[in-house]
Amino acid sequence: MGTRYVTGKTAAATFLMCPPRLYDVNYVINPWMEGNVHRSSREQAAAQWEQLHRSLAEIANVLLVEPQPGSPDMVFTANAGLVRRGIVALSSFHHAERQGEEPHFRKWFSDSGFSIREIPRDTPFEGEGDALFEADGRRLWAGHGLRTRASSHRYLTEAWNVEVLSLGLIDPRFYHLDTCFCPLSNGDLMYYPPAFDQPSRALIETHYPKANRIAVDEADALRFACNAVNVGRKILLNEISAQLCTELESRGFSVVQVKLTEFLKAGGAAKCLVLRLSEPSIN
Repeated sequence: MGTRYVTGKTAAATFLMCPPRLYDVNYVINPWMEGNVHRSSREQAAAQWEQLHRSLAEIANVLLVEPQPGSPDMVFTANAGLVRRGIVALSSFHHAERQGEEPHFRKWFSDSGFSIREIPRDTPFEGEGDALFEADGRRLWAGHGLRTRASSHRYLTEAWNVEVLSLGLIDPRFYHLDTCFCPLSNGDLMYYPPAFDQPSRALIETHYPKANRIAVDEADALRFACNAVNVGRKILLNEISAQLCTELESRGFSVVQVKLTEFLKAGGAAKCLVLRLSEPSIN
């Protein structure tokens, strides 16, 4: 049952992934997909996913959900919902192309023993893609403006009685919060400032002192550097610049780079392919 992995502080970090056997770029619902319809290699995607899966499995538990016909984006499990304390707030996808994933994920979570919270269709919410807990789990940052509505954030507050800080996303290339914002286990933040409106940048700067902010440049942002999986002092992410890698290492992190070019064609990278099931404080 899923609850055995998400309760208790002694459990290892646990994540959900979906094998890319049915992955393809079948439609265009973000700028990354434009010009890439049916141009991804399933063979290369499988090899890249396997490398990410293998790297994550070395430091965490990894559970799998089976891919389903007609849902090529199920591989991006981060968008299935948001999980904490054995509760999952299921996603209510903005685009009809992804709404078919919802019953499959609902069944997986139900069968795995999670308590399910539904988000109404009229308040789109796209899971951990648009909602990220800080390392200690006491604060939740939630994006809105492109795929998730700000009005959905109240359901997150109610689900966990947690402080939710809303961030406005303004660049269609960074359509989910996890493409441009990554809280790290040591209290630092890796993010791409131009992806946010001015009030959101000010809010981020209020909560993260300058010394704790790693502002990536556009080149690394477009490599989805912020779309990283952080477990303790390990960071798994797509290939990044030597400069950013050195910066992360100088802060005590071990950086594992995994080439994820086939998934970038659909607008996803390491974090998009992974959903955290365990408590944020388990590293």
